[in-house]
Amino acid sequence: MRLDLPNITLNVEDSGPKEAPAVIFAHALGTNLHLWDAVLPHLPEGLRLIRYDLRGHGGSDAPEGPYAMGTLVRDAEQLLDALEVTDAVFVGISIGGLIAQGLAVKRLDQIRALVLSNTAAKIGVRSVWDKRIADIREKGLESIVAPTLERWFAPAFRKTEEAQRWGRAITETPIEGYLGCAAAVAGTDFYTPTSGLRLSCLGIAGGYDGSTPPDLVRETLGVIPGSRFELMRRSGHLPPVDAPEDYAALLSDFLTEIAHDKRGPDPRDPAPDLTGHTHSHSHNHDHDGGCCG
Repeated sequence: MRLDLPNITLNVEDSGPKEAPAVIFAHALGTNLHLWDAVLPHLPEGLRLIRYDLRGHGGSDAPEGPYAMGTLVRDAEQLLDALEVTDAVFVGISIGGLIAQGLAVKRLDQIRALVLSNTAAKIGVRSVWDKRIADIREKGLESIVAPTLERWFAPAFRKTEEAQRWGRAITETPIEGYLGCAAAVAGTDFYTPTSGLRLSCLGIAGGYDGSTPPDLVRETLGVIPGSRFELMRRSGHLPPVDAPEDYAALLSDFLTEIAHDKRGPDPRDPAPDLTGHTHSHSHNHDHDGGCCG
């Protein structure tokens, strides 16, 4: 559905009982809400599952950029307010993980737990982002498809039709939306605010992720006390695409652990102590691995 917010109209998919515990999903740069399609059927029943296209992506409006990360966080905040959602689990991948961190810092009434997937408190450096933005302005989004797929997927998976589908999704993204969100990432460093978070948090990394390598994800999880880190060794930057069932299993275990799959969460509940689970676990998948570019 198209949902009119004060400053933007977003494309939103909202399924499940409205009174059920909510899980909100924010996708990666250059993708859309369908990134989660293969994950959702494997999650516990009885949840309210909310996906949306970021500003400038998919079916959402694409105003002229650049965008600020604060604007993207405000979009998510206003979306949850409009849907009357509190105490949600926010699953954010890549830029979606930055939005998740920003919203958790701003509105703890809305967010009770985080899943920070293939993301970090700071992704890349401004000079690299500025060069990418300039190159896209000059050559178009088609010019970044091949190098992006190298960062996103292990070599064997890169050859599949599913990987090529997500290459096409890059070129189908409005250029102002891609560049606007790229500018937002370039200007974001959340290490200080994220280090103040005190809530349940699961971090997920892919062994072949060339955009946010495992050590970068682990570094961010290290500033959130009690967080848990999981390494999907044969996945890349988009595990919901290359290993959706294994990804869903990690989410389901986390939702069960924090009792988000069984009852309406009480904001007065203490966060569970996950300190003993900060080690990484390996998850093997069917596709072959290789070195990402």
